[in-house]
Formats: sequence, structure tokens, C-alpha cells
Amino acid sequence: MTFKRNDFGVPQYPHGDARRLFVLLAAIDLLERPSISAIADFTSHDKDTIDADVAVLQEQFGVTLQKLGHVYHIASWGDILNKQGVKDILRA
Repeated sequence: MTFKRNDFGVPQYPHGDARRLFVLLAAIDLLERPSISAIADFTSHDKDTIDADVAVLQEQFGVTLQKLGHVYHIASWGDILNKQGVKDILRA
């Protein structure tokens, strides 16, 4: 199944699809200054859902994310997710 891509080539997975969360996590890793605005611009995610989606990544996948000022930082990918596998979602 193919998915629409935004102007940056980021796949647009439907709400409720775990890969949508993985796109968010990969964007945080990829962007130089991953603020909510930068993440939303890059991924086309709604700014209002990013904080809630970050909480889901932490709770359900064991990822440790910190927010310093307006910028997110991945402190740990946890034991469940494979960093390279998650980053590959952007190219899927």
C-alpha cells in the first residue's frame, strides 16, 4: 500500500497508524532544532497533537524524550524501537 507524501517526501500515515508516531520520532532525530513548529512543518502533523503523540511514544514504546525550551531531544530510544528501523519509515 502506498501513502501520499508531503512536500518533504514524508509519508502521510493515517491517524491511529503506529508509523505516524515513528515519523514523528524520526523527525525529532533528523531535524537540527526539532521544535513543535519545525516538526509540524516537516511531517505535516498537526501542532496540537505533537505533545500528546510524544507522550504516547514514551508510554507505549519506552522512548525517553526531553523538551529543553521549545526543542525536543531524544535521550533514549528505549528497548523496543530500533533507531535505524524507525528512521527507515521516512523512506518507506
